[in-house]
Amino acid sequence: MTINSPKALAIERSNAQKEIERQQVRILICAGTGCLAGGSNRIYARLQELCKDITHVSVEFGKEIAHVGIKRSGCHGFCEMGPLVRIEPYNILYIKVKESDCDEIFQETILQGRPIERLLYHMDGVAYTAQEDIPFYAQQTRIVLKNCGHIDAENIDEAIANDAYKALEKALFHMTPDEVIQTISDSELRGRGGGGFPTGYKWQQVARQKETTRYIVCNGDEGDPGAFMDRSIMEGDPHKMLEGMLIAAYAVGAQEGYIYVRAEYPLAVKRLQIAIEQAEKMQLIGDHIMGSDFNFHLHINRGAGAFVCGEGSALTASIEGQRGMPRTKPPRTVEQGLWAKPTVLNNVETYANVPLIVANGADWFKSIGTNKSPGTKAFALTGSVKNTGLIEVPMGTDLKKIVYDIGGGIKNDEPFKAIQIGGPSGGCLISTDLDLPLDFDSLKKRGAMIGSGGLVVMDTHTCMVEVARFFMNFTQNESCGKCVPCREGTMRMLEILERIVNGNGTLEDLDLLQELGETISDTALCGLGKSAALPVLSTLKVFREEYEAHVIDKRCPAGNCQALKKYSIDPEKCKGCSKCARNCPVNAITGKVKQPFTIDTNKCIKCGACQDNCPFDAITVEN
Repeated sequence: MTINSPKALAIERSNAQKEIERQQVRILICAGTGCLAGGSNRIYARLQELCKDITHVSVEFGKEIAHVGIKRSGCHGFCEMGPLVRIEPYNILYIKVKESDCDEIFQETILQGRPIERLLYHMDGVAYTAQEDIPFYAQQTRIVLKNCGHIDAENIDEAIANDAYKALEKALFHMTPDEVIQTISDSELRGRGGGGFPTGYKWQQVARQKETTRYIVCNGDEGDPGAFMDRSIMEGDPHKMLEGMLIAAYAVGAQEGYIYVRAEYPLAVKRLQIAIEQAEKMQLIGDHIMGSDFNFHLHINRGAGAFVCGEGSALTASIEGQRGMPRTKPPRTVEQGLWAKPTVLNNVETYANVPLIVANGADWFKSIGTNKSPGTKAFALTGSVKNTGLIEVPMGTDLKKIVYDIGGGIKNDEPFKAIQIGGPSGGCLISTDLDLPLDFDSLKKRGAMIGSGGLVVMDTHTCMVEVARFFMNFTQNESCGKCVPCREGTMRMLEILERIVNGNGTLEDLDLLQELGETISDTALCGLGKSAALPVLSTLKVFREEYEAHVIDKRCPAGNCQALKKYSIDPEKCKGCSKCARNCPVNAITGKVKQPFTIDTNKCIKCGACQDNCPFDAITVEN
C-alpha cells in the first residue's frame, strides 16, 4: 500500500494491528546474530513445519486457534540464555531452546497453552513463566529496545502496528522544522555514541548554515570490543532508527542520508536494506513522503572494519571513498562534513530516541533519567556476570543495580573486582564505584566515559595489567597512523605493557606509562587518540599495587600472566613415572624413573604440558 497521506498511514496501521490480533498465538523466535549462531533458524523451520496444517484447534485455555504467527524477531537481549523463543499471548519466554524441543513446545504450549518448566528461566528456586517477570527484564526500562524481540524484524507492517512513522507524521504535518529542533533541544537528548554532545544544538548548527545542501549521516560503526547495542537496534527494530533520521532530515532541510555500518554486521545491513526497500514502496522514504513536499533518500555504506572510522571526520571521509582518517578541526562536521557540506552525524541509538521524543514530548523524555542526562541508555553487559546481554536502563542507574540485580551477580559468586566501561576509549571502575550513577557527568568526574555503552565485568581472577595490555593492543592496531602521539605513543605503551606481563618490567616503566598516557591524551589529533590511553591510566591509578607486583615481585596476583607462573614438582607426590619429562617440549624436566623429577625454571617456558600430563597431580604452580 502506498502511504500518500496521514489518513493512509492510519489505515495501514489499523490493518496491521488487525493482522496481529488475528494471530491468536504468536511465536517470536530470536533471530539476532547471537541466537542465529546458536541454531535459531533450525528452530524456526521446525516450528513452521509443525504449525503449517493448523486450521481451527480448540485449546485447554478455552480459546480456538485459527491462526498461528511464527516470526523471526530481533535480539531479545537475554543473550546468555539463547536461543530464545517467546510465545504470546502467554508472554512465555523459553531459554536455551534446541530443535529437539520444538515438538514438545508445539504439543504442550501452542496446542494446550501449558508452559514447559524445564525450558523456563529459573533463579533461586523460582521458575519464571512470563518474560516480564524475569529479574533481568523486570529491572529494565526498555524504550528504545521496546520492540526488539516483540516484532518481526523484516516486516514493516509490524513496525507500523507498533506506531512506527507516527512521529514522522506529526513532524511533517503538525510541526515546523524549527519546532522539531526546539523539541529535541528541550528534551536535552545527548548523543549516545559516547561524547554526550547535545543533539538539538548540533541540529541547530546545521540548520543555520548558509549552505542549503545538507546531509544526515548515521554512525553504525560500532567498533568497541564487547559492544553490540547499535547492531541489535538495526537488526531488531530498524524502522525506529530510520524514522529518527527522516525527522532529523526534515528538521535541518536535508534530502539525502547515509548509514555507515560495519561490514562485520551483515545481518544488520540485510535488515536495513529490507526496511529501506519496504519504506520506499510505501512512500515513507523517497519523494513526496506521505504526500508532503518532503523528499529524502537513504544509502547504506559498509565500512571495512577500521575502528577509527567511528570518528566523525574519518567516517565521512570513508563514505566519500577516501582513506578513513580524522582531520583537524575546525571546520567541524556541522559546518563541513560529508562532501564539505553541513552534516548531522549521530549514532543509531540517538536517532532511535528521536521518534519517541517527538511523539511523547520533551517533558516525557526528561522525566526519565537525571537532570543533565535524561532518557535511557542501552548497555552491552558482558564478562564475568551471570546474565550477559543487552540491557536498557534510565540514565543515572547505579552499577550495583546493573551488575547484581539485572546481571544476577558475578559468575560462580566470585568477588567483584572491576568493570571496564566504554571499551578502549573508556575507563575502569572498581568496587567503591558500585554506587556510582551511570551518566555522562558522573563518569567524567571519575575519569571514565559511557562510550558506546560496553560494560565488561571482571572478577578477582582478572589481571588488570593484561586488561590494559589487551585494550592497548586493540587501539594500537586500529590507529590510523596520521598523528605521531597516537601512532608512536601507543606502540611504546604496548611494548612496555608486554614487558610487564612477561616479567621484564621495571618501576621506571610505570612512570613512563603514566607520562606517555598523559602526553597522548593531551596531543593526539582525534577523540579516539585522546582517549586511547584511558584504560591504562585508569587501571594504573586504581590497581597500581597489581602493576608493582608484576615488576617488583615478578608475580601476577590474579594468576593469569603465563610468563610469571612458576612450575615445580612436589617430591612427595611424584612417583617418577617420567610422563612430565616425556611431554616437555624443551626438555626442562629431568630425573630418574621411580624417583622424583625436577624442573629447570630457567628452561621452562610455562606451557603447562607437564601439569596436563601428570597422573598424580604432582605439578604445582605458583602465581
